[in-house]
Amino acid sequence: MRKAFQNLVTRYPFLKIFGNRYVLVLLFFTVWMLFLDNYSYLEHRLLNKEIDELEDNKKYYQEEIRKDNENIKKLKNPGQVEKYAREKYYMKRDNEDIYIIEFEDDTPAEGAE
Repeated sequence: MRKAFQNLVTRYPFLKIFGNRYVLVLLFFTVWMLFLDNYSYLEHRLLNKEIDELEDNKKYYQEEIRKDNENIKKLKNPGQVEKYAREKYYMKRDNEDIYIIEFEDDTPAEGAE
């Protein structure tokens, strides 16, 4: 084995560095930490991507909470409650009729269902 390594070193002088046991230990340690360990570089990359996605979700939901809080404040006014019910749920008073006008652009295309 040693003779085979000597032949490789004479043929390729840059391999001489791998004959040193400290270099081999350092190389093994580096490979272990980058690829094989539970806290490897690859694992950190995946976790960082997941953290970024979760932070984006957090921002989205915080914005939705802010919008909902604004809507709740508006709906404390009885006039706003009536307006909301008329717009969203097509509610009406007893003495009035409601006509819903749909435009071609508003209807879903055939096959989109």
